[in-house]
Amino acid sequence: MKKITALLLAVVMMVSMSCLASCGKTNDTVKNLEGTYSREYEGTTLNVFNWGEYISDGSEGSLDVNKAFEKITGIKVNYSLYESNEAMYAKMKSEAVSYDIVIPSDYMIERLKNEDMLQKIDNTKLSNYKYIDEEYKGLYFDENNEYSVPYSVGMVGLIYNTTMVKEAPTSWNVMWDKKYKENILTFNNPRDAFAISQFLLGIDLNTTDKAEWDKAAAKLKEQNSVLQGRVMDQVFNKMEGGNAAIAPYYAGDFLTMQSNNEDLAFVYPKEGTNIFVDSICIPKNAKNYEAAMMYINFMLEPEVALANAEYICYASPNTAVVNNEDYSLKDNEILYPAEDKKPKTQYFHDLPSEIRGYYEKLWEEILIES
Repeated sequence: MKKITALLLAVVMMVSMSCLASCGKTNDTVKNLEGTYSREYEGTTLNVFNWGEYISDGSEGSLDVNKAFEKITGIKVNYSLYESNEAMYAKMKSEAVSYDIVIPSDYMIERLKNEDMLQKIDNTKLSNYKYIDEEYKGLYFDENNEYSVPYSVGMVGLIYNTTMVKEAPTSWNVMWDKKYKENILTFNNPRDAFAISQFLLGIDLNTTDKAEWDKAAAKLKEQNSVLQGRVMDQVFNKMEGGNAAIAPYYAGDFLTMQSNNEDLAFVYPKEGTNIFVDSICIPKNAKNYEAAMMYINFMLEPEVALANAEYICYASPNTAVVNNEDYSLKDNEILYPAEDKKPKTQYFHDLPSEIRGYYEKLWEEILIES
C-alpha cells in the first residue's frame, strides 16, 4: 500500500510540476510570419522606449511580442517606459540614453522632426507597410510618410464610476462640479489638461494667442479646489479600485479599466475631444537602425498587430487587424464609432517655442497653486 501511495504521489507531483511548467510558459511564438527576419544582428541590443501598458507582453496568455522578436532574430530588446510625450522628449533631449525605437504621439513627432531628432524610415523596405490604412498616411505631422509608421489611434474621453456619478455626464464641466470634490482626477501633463479647459471655453487647441492660454489656465486654477489629484498611469489603480468618481483618459485604456471594474462607464463630451495617432519612429542617434527596421516590420505583422490591438485596446491603423473576423474589438463603438456618433475632434500640433514655453510656465503656476 505504501508503494502504491508513493507511486501515486510521484505521479501527482510530476503532473503538477508539468502543469506549473506549462502554465508558466511564455507565449513567444508567431505562427504565421509574412516578413523575412534575419539573424544578422543576433547578439546586438535594441533599445525600445514606449508608453506603459502599450504592448502585448505575454500576460494572461497574450503574445509576448518582445520575446517573440528576440526568439526570431536573436536581438535583445531592452524595453523601457514613459508616462507622457513630454517625459519622453526630455529623456531623448538629455541624450543620456540613445533609443532605437520610440512611439510618440502626432504633435510630438512633429516637434522631434522639426528639431532634427528623427531618422527617415524607408517604408519601401517594410514589407508589411502595405497594411497601414490610407486614412492614416500623409497626416499633418508626417505628410510624406518619411519619419513615422502608425501604431495606434485614439481619442480622449471621460471615464466615470456609475456608483458615484448617477447621471451620465455629457460635458467636460462635470470636472469642475463641487458635488464630486476630491473625487475628480485629471491629466498630469499640460497639453491634455489644457485641452479639456480649451474645449470647454471654445478655444482652439493650437491657438497662438497668449490671452486665450491665460483664460484656459484660469479655468484650470478654478479646478484645483475640487481635484483629488493629477495622474497618468496611476489612473488605472484609482479608477479600477473605485477610489475616484471621474477621470479623463484615453479611450483604449478605459476598456482595460472597465474589464477590471464593471461600474465604470465612458462618454465623449459634447464640446469635443482630442484625437491622436501614435506612431513608431527611429531617433536620430539610434545605434541599431537595421534592427529597428526589422522591429517595425515585425510590429506590422498581422498576427503581432492583432495581439497588440487586443492587448492595448486602442483602435488599429492596420487593415489586417480591422478586417480580421477574430478581432474582438472590431465593432466596439468607443474605438470605432459610427459616422453619426463620432465626436468633434481636433489634433494637437507642435506649437512655436514661445507659445510652448508660455503654456509650460502657466502649467507650473497651476501646479504651485494646487
